[in-house]
Amino acid sequence: MEGVLVSGTARGRLAGECVRCLGDVEQELTVDLQDLYAYPDHVVDVDDEDDDVREIEDELIDLEPALRDAVVLALPFSPMCRDDCPGLCSECGARLADDPGHHHGEAVDQRWTALQSLVIDEKES
Repeated sequence: MEGVLVSGTARGRLAGECVRCLGDVEQELTVDLQDLYAYPDHVVDVDDEDDDVREIEDELIDLEPALRDAVVLALPFSPMCRDDCPGLCSECGARLADDPGHHHGEAVDQRWTALQSLVIDEKES
């Protein structure tokens, strides 16, 4: 009586970048959609100010805004290529998944060299 209740399921493919290693991420995405579209001449009783009442326009229903809202809410906040992604090397930016044994020699921050000489002197005495 108030309008048309639209419900369904949308499936698609998500493509993006891993937040740790910047590699490609591809996942299947499935969202459920359920929304009430009111007739233009019918007043819908809305209990909450935040509820958006969508209307049927010229006997057509525009599903794009409802579908976009559902997809955005279903997207992962931090997409990763895999759960145990090691990320990138903090010094050179190499992808650690490609080279698990990747390491750099003892790099000393130049700002601490004066203190390092004090530690070495104490060990020698």
